[in-house]
Amino acid sequence: MLAGCGNTLQDKPISHSILEDLIVAPYPVYWLGGTFSGLAITEGTRDPSGSFSLQYGDCIRGGQGFCIAPLRIVTSPDNSFLPGGSAPSVTKAIRGVPARVSESGRAIAIATAGVVVSIFADSPATAVAAARAMVPINLPASPRQPLPARLGDTGYGSTPLPTQMPPAVRPLG
Repeated sequence: MLAGCGNTLQDKPISHSILEDLIVAPYPVYWLGGTFSGLAITEGTRDPSGSFSLQYGDCIRGGQGFCIAPLRIVTSPDNSFLPGGSAPSVTKAIRGVPARVSESGRAIAIATAGVVVSIFADSPATAVAAARAMVPINLPASPRQPLPARLGDTGYGSTPLPTQMPPAVRPLG
């Protein structure tokens, strides 16, 4: 009887539609495989901006509706800024490209090619290991190989989202 109620965290496994979206995205989408350091993918989402978020492991705090996971990797196709704002950070080279490291090493933002990959982890060691191992799911690459240099602003952030576009005007008739 308890088996039916055993998962109070309400994990949502990655859906086939999200997996397909990851693979056919027109920009590199980074991930760490189906599992990483004993943590399985427990959630995959795509937000309206086109960013993909992959959660590894069960929520450390929170649960349904709010979750702090042991590891989350977010790929944003808008490379016009690095997240973090005015939070204290340092710049370190990771896999040959500059990375912004903050939150005492638990958050890493890497601008590579035309995307920004943000890693949020429960420990600095996990964050660095993820940064060294991440690869695009939709392009050939190997963990630890140098990452492509950051491209100039791709203009993705200045392009309206489909939901921001007014409907086409059609003649009555």
